[in-house]
Amino acid sequence: MKPSRTLLLTEELIALDSITPHDKGCQERLKELLAPLGFHCETIESNGVTNLWARKGTTSPVFVFAGHTDVVPSGPEHQWVSSPFVPTRRDGKLYGRGASDMKTSIAAMVVACEEFIAAHPDHKGSIAFLITSDEEGPAVDGTVVVCERLEERGETLDYCVVGEPTSNHVLGDTIKNGRRGSLSGHLVIKGIQGHIAYPHLARNPIHQAAPALAELAAEVWDEGNEYYAPTSWQISNIQSGTGATNVIPGHVTIDFNFRFSTASTADGLEARVHAILDRHGLDYDLQWTLSGQPFLTPKGLLSDTLCDAIREELGVQTELSTTGGTSDGRFIARICPQVIEFGPPNASIHKIDEHIELRYIDPLKNIYRRTLEQLLAQ
Repeated sequence: MKPSRTLLLTEELIALDSITPHDKGCQERLKELLAPLGFHCETIESNGVTNLWARKGTTSPVFVFAGHTDVVPSGPEHQWVSSPFVPTRRDGKLYGRGASDMKTSIAAMVVACEEFIAAHPDHKGSIAFLITSDEEGPAVDGTVVVCERLEERGETLDYCVVGEPTSNHVLGDTIKNGRRGSLSGHLVIKGIQGHIAYPHLARNPIHQAAPALAELAAEVWDEGNEYYAPTSWQISNIQSGTGATNVIPGHVTIDFNFRFSTASTADGLEARVHAILDRHGLDYDLQWTLSGQPFLTPKGLLSDTLCDAIREELGVQTELSTTGGTSDGRFIARICPQVIEFGPPNASIHKIDEHIELRYIDPLKNIYRRTLEQLLAQ
């Protein structure tokens, strides 16, 4: 069977080794395809990161496809059955870094637009692409920069579909209508270093920290809500001691993280942590890093439309979910009231031999096209 246009474009993109934060020409290829369709393409660079904002139309509603061309490093290439940047079809699957996360989604979005515009040249509203090469890295010069630029210009968005790999078992079984926020703390609890045989001349910060840490671990931070599980506090690292067995350490360093729901706020969580530490009389320094606010798109027009498109194309009943890590949806949600993530199965993302089943590639494109048809066809 002749390979589909979506498959061929996916393979083109996989062959470009765009390891974060590098784009390696992916966005130039997208511009070559989008410009003839009537898209005005704008490259927005920030500290070596390449971003693409492409828009066709000037009226509302504005429907945005969002995604990233950067991929994570391949890991040991000798462990791959085939080279990570040589797209390879094998046993009903397409292998290559980015096959699931998320070059197939980007290819499907572009081809969906080609088909939709050919069938509906006078469609209502506008279609746009927001593509970055800084999603897998620090994510400080990518989508957030583009959203700030759009906000400064007064450009408003109505709907956004992010092509993240959200499906769990089969294509379309899960879409994300929100993500938890991420709040990290770097905590240093101070004691007094001394000889372990003379504990009365020292103050062990680990012993002092233990009751407070137990309370932090047992605390119920919130009950969650209809869309979110309760907020979670987790320790990721603890470091202390000199390496000797006869020295009481002078400090203990603890890294922790909140994955928090819309039932809590970053300010509120910070205040409660400080209150617990203060109640235990600890001498400490605490530095906070907020890497993402939670966002939520309640069940509505965009989620309903996407679920309908999935059911019509695949006969799959879709679940709305807010699980998983952070995504660029957190930035887009600041300027767009409806943000939904939908893409391929995620079982192989970031792994050796990342792949997508060939049978899912064109249905993914068709679902994107059906969504456009429902929202923008005259």
